[in-house]
Amino acid sequence: MPTPLRPGVYAPTMTFFDPNTEELDVASIRRHAVRLAKAGLVGLVTMGSNGEAVHLSREERKTVTRETRSALDEAGFSNVPVISGASENSIRGTIELCKDVAAAGGEYALIVPPSYYRYAVGNDETIYEYFTSVADSSPVPLILYNYPGAVAGIDMDSDLIIRISEHPNVVGTKFTCANTGKLTRVATALGAITPPSPLAPTRAIPTVVKPNAKHPYVAFGGIADFSLQTLISGGSAILAGGANVLPRLCVQIFDLWAEGKLAEAIEAQQRLSAADWVLTKAAIPGTKSAIQSYYGYGGFPRRPLARISEIQAQEVADKIKGAIEVELELKDVA
Repeated sequence: MPTPLRPGVYAPTMTFFDPNTEELDVASIRRHAVRLAKAGLVGLVTMGSNGEAVHLSREERKTVTRETRSALDEAGFSNVPVISGASENSIRGTIELCKDVAAAGGEYALIVPPSYYRYAVGNDETIYEYFTSVADSSPVPLILYNYPGAVAGIDMDSDLIIRISEHPNVVGTKFTCANTGKLTRVATALGAITPPSPLAPTRAIPTVVKPNAKHPYVAFGGIADFSLQTLISGGSAILAGGANVLPRLCVQIFDLWAEGKLAEAIEAQQRLSAADWVLTKAAIPGTKSAIQSYYGYGGFPRRPLARISEIQAQEVADKIKGAIEVELELKDVA
């Protein structure tokens, strides 16, 4: 059985490269995984959109997942599961990637809908067949990834997500669409796990029964910008790129929610949202530059993604400085 997914903060980790050769910087990949686990993250995702999976070969993808898993185990974080992106445009190809995930030590696969032939696949029945066919053959459980911006605007609605999620090998959804109403409907229907809090309502009985389910359902907010909103909406966790730079601040929001300190949680969310917007606009190059500025590693993306200038990197660092100061005052969990 895979390591259980827990409520809390997850990060789609960056993939680091040697700045001169663009080969994988394995030492930084391992260092980054351990830093995030020490900060209190309860799961990591390799080969997501932040991980530049589209720029890596299959062997490189497996290497990143394998090294992440190994680094966590060696540092004493065997309870932190590794999820891995495994999206391809064909059912056959996606199943092969899911097998790669399992071979490399990943325990769950994060998958977006197919989108290359948008005109032919952008309907509910085709998407349903895609996910359920992959789920039938995948050696690891699936997490749906609803990210319209990455898949030609395909935006699965709550009815479709719930229907797909009736499959016993589908265990969660990441809502990068940032639609809290959709998240609420899905989380409620499927009885998503939630962190304990005096602010949370009594759990409703799920309306969808999943016989032989591989795991309790997990509803992930997909952007750090709505971490608290995810919790208020009945979500389980956040899986957000901003946690690469500000993991302790993300965890603090969950801690404050667990303690019933809503006003303080709102204040922390406001601080996080301001910084996360800077990182969102700066995208992968700017996020890597922020890691370089404040943690001493990070480097550049793999081409054709552009490298930002020293002036631009300093602007990013300056704009998130207030949040970073709070981040550095907070303590690691481990």
